[in-house]
Amino acid sequence: MNQQGRGERRLHRGRERRKLNLRAVTGVEADPVAPLWRASQAFRLLTLVYAASYQFSVVDNYTNQRLAWFFFALMAVWTGVSALALSIDSVPRWWIVVADQVIVAGLMLATKLVADHDWYTSNQTLPTTLWGANAVLSAAILCGPWIGVVSGLAVALLSLGVQERITLELGGDATVPMLVSVGLAIGLASSAATRAHGQLERAVRLAAATEERERLAREVHDGVLQVLAYVQRRGAEIGGPAAELAAKAGEQEVALRMLISEQGAGAESDAGGGAIDLCPLLRSQARPLVAVSTPADPVLVGRFIGTELAAAVATALSNVELHAGAGAKAYVLLEDMGSEIILSVRDDGSGIAAGRLAEAEAEGRLGVSKSICGRVEALGGTATLVTEPGGGTEWEFTVPRETTDIGKHR
Repeated sequence: MNQQGRGERRLHRGRERRKLNLRAVTGVEADPVAPLWRASQAFRLLTLVYAASYQFSVVDNYTNQRLAWFFFALMAVWTGVSALALSIDSVPRWWIVVADQVIVAGLMLATKLVADHDWYTSNQTLPTTLWGANAVLSAAILCGPWIGVVSGLAVALLSLGVQERITLELGGDATVPMLVSVGLAIGLASSAATRAHGQLERAVRLAAATEERERLAREVHDGVLQVLAYVQRRGAEIGGPAAELAAKAGEQEVALRMLISEQGAGAESDAGGGAIDLCPLLRSQARPLVAVSTPADPVLVGRFIGTELAAAVATALSNVELHAGAGAKAYVLLEDMGSEIILSVRDDGSGIAAGRLAEAEAEGRLGVSKSICGRVEALGGTATLVTEPGGGTEWEFTVPRETTDIGKHR
């Protein structure tokens, strides 16, 4: 087997494992419409029983009884084959749906081969209208309400066409409204089940993420925070070079405690991979010398957008710590302007000399050009720098609202 084939098999096994994991966690099917398919299988068998009783009661009226029994046997075989195929996950369901439409249409048209004109114009077509509804059900489950309505209308009109009963006044015949209603109702049920299943998957991921955050928070609190607090206290007692180490440990302790306190808000704002609240991502970067201001309401953006903007801010804050001078304070401000999102990172440090950024880029230091400007520009935004020696530095990141719409970077 070639490399591509092995890769496809690994992907298929991965999908199957995820389905099993979801079922184990939630107790529900991984396929949102699996119950509808099982119900359609039972319906196929019941309609076959009805078709058999109809066949036995009217076969004496056919002009070609042997051919009529052949078509009935074909109908029975397809009922069993399709019901079995629907129970096998590896079988593509679309071909069952297509075959349903073709076989139902063929059997209806075959009525003219086994009965005379007087019979097929005043009685049901060969597979019976009830058995023909299987094609409508399968199309509606797989493709939704609109395709279900189209299939129901096509099957109904074909049945009436064989009976030569198509007129402008169809209100007196229940075939059209019955099959169209079946296609619409089952299609809507299928669409609703798919949406509900998606919401359930997001809820499961959110619950798992929340549990993992809580576990990590306990471990951090029991270990890392205690060590940082001890280093801060002992460093301050020792003094000298250890005092600087104590200050750094204190900053990291504050940052970790802020991150832990934000975990609840972060979990609530997480939409299961599609959207994330930008505010907790920024507030987690607050430190004694870094003040972060965000709106009270969540600022939801695509997960990729949020992590990239947070990374750009982190790089800007790192530059403040490294280059703005000892004791320089930084201020992060997030503004949701409706049509765009504006992020500013300002410090009161020593500023940047004219031409220094170009020199740094020529020397191969790409922190500003790649980690800051590159990230923001890749999101369709702009990164503007305002600075002067001794006057501090201010970055302003502007990202258009259409870029940050939820779902575009899932």
